[in-house]
Amino acid sequence: MSDFKLADRLSTLPPYLFAAIDKAKKEVAATGLDIISLGIGDPDLATPEFIIDALYKAAKNPVNHQYPSYVGMLTYRQAVADWYKQRFDVDLDAATEVVSLIGSKEGIAHFPLAFVNPGDLVLVATPNYPVYGVATEFAGGTVEYLPLLEENDFLIDLDAVSNDTWAKAKMIFICYPNNPTAATATKEFYDRLIEKAKEFNVIVVSDAAYTEIYYDVNNKPISILECEGSKDVCIEFHSLSKTYNMTGWRIGMAVGNRDLIAGLGKIKENVDSGIFQAVQEAGIAALRDGEPYAEKFRGIYKERRDVVSTALTKIGIKHRVPDAAFYMWCNTPEGNTSSEFVTNVLKQTGVVLTPGNGFGTPGEGYFRISLTVNNDLLEEAVSRISKL
Repeated sequence: MSDFKLADRLSTLPPYLFAAIDKAKKEVAATGLDIISLGIGDPDLATPEFIIDALYKAAKNPVNHQYPSYVGMLTYRQAVADWYKQRFDVDLDAATEVVSLIGSKEGIAHFPLAFVNPGDLVLVATPNYPVYGVATEFAGGTVEYLPLLEENDFLIDLDAVSNDTWAKAKMIFICYPNNPTAATATKEFYDRLIEKAKEFNVIVVSDAAYTEIYYDVNNKPISILECEGSKDVCIEFHSLSKTYNMTGWRIGMAVGNRDLIAGLGKIKENVDSGIFQAVQEAGIAALRDGEPYAEKFRGIYKERRDVVSTALTKIGIKHRVPDAAFYMWCNTPEGNTSSEFVTNVLKQTGVVLTPGNGFGTPGEGYFRISLTVNNDLLEEAVSRISKL
């Protein structure tokens, strides 16, 4: 029997939120209870057929069977630059301001390794995607969490962050449209954040994976790179996963400041061998011709959002009606902690929800619903919850 001890960086980690949810789900399913999973943000809709066709064609080309570029095919990076220009009116140099990613999670997890030294302070807006803090700690950095509160529309209260904290900080992680709250950021907020970051030489890391899941064509989420001076301090992570239902394909991108892109590229040169080129060819097709499909998906999510909002209102659960992302951020009923409520719901009804405190302390008192099953299942899930 071996007696190998995990490295301290692993032994001190809390259980990964979504892995813990998956484990609990399997345990309840084993009792015979029918499971409806609204926990993980994994789209149930199929990848558009034309993207699959592009993959099939590219996979038959022997040129694509060898090692790909670490930073991505220039044609893929150019497609990303073209898409950013069309969607956000942001100009990017495909050669120096774009890098391909094996999904945005990979890039986010590796980025601190390029710029965070042991002991460096990293600010993380919370509730948050757990990877920001974990990646910082893997790099030896120290995390300070900045609360996102309902009274501030889940935006960082920049005035509450002291100049001393800004002066010590190496980088700051933000996510808008936000996971888990589904809040969106305004240009005014981004402008103020960029101003602070430039004043104190802080790297802004923007996770923008949900910009294409929006419900009002006249109120589209913006990219931080649309703001003046953003390229001086910002790197933005994006993904094809949510936009085109390609979570399993593992393809994304980081764009922005060329020095930040180059630093991430150096890490990737040493730890991975890039994205299978056939997948990149499919990504090019998605970026160039996928907008009609993305529009269709937005319509489906909007209908789901409205179905759930109506049902939650009927049973008296307070919630935020999102303008973007496919999450509902809901208040737990009085007298329940987030974990107590979610655990009770799972054990008694088979409905999987995500506890708000799993995303950070300010998430206590909330739970998250993912709109990633069809309307009938969403209505059934809320009906089961109402009987508790």
